[in-house]
Amino acid sequence: MIRNPRQIRRQTIALNPFSEKALSPADRKLAEQAGILVLDCSWSEAQERFQGRLRGEQRCLPYLVAANPVNYGRVGKLSSIEAAASALFIIGYPEEAQRMLNLFKWGPHFLELNREPLSEYAAATCSSDVIARQRLFMPDPQS
Repeated sequence: MIRNPRQIRRQTIALNPFSEKALSPADRKLAEQAGILVLDCSWSEAQERFQGRLRGEQRCLPYLVAANPVNYGRVGKLSSIEAAASALFIIGYPEEAQRMLNLFKWGPHFLELNREPLSEYAAATCSSDVIARQRLFMPDPQS
């Protein structure tokens, strides 16, 4: 656990829901070298926390649906464990993601809800490919 933001390495991937660049399998090497940072905070504080000077390579997660009891069914309102597991799955560590989520009663359901999108994102080549693939799972705004 990091208590001082200065402890965060510049190369660390910081999951930031407000980033314009999506996490992709292309980030695997960077994640292996410098890690992935998940900021654990309330969604009511998120914008304030993330607009500060958060170090690291900023990446957002693509379209995913929460399974946690607080935000069940909400798009993008993932718990910290859902975010961390999603990141691991996307960069090529699905077994580790599964192990992590198995610690929570509702955890395995997160993977069931998001199995198809997570598999698509894990097959992407880069951030823009992830963004293109997420459109397959987003509802049509015209509907």
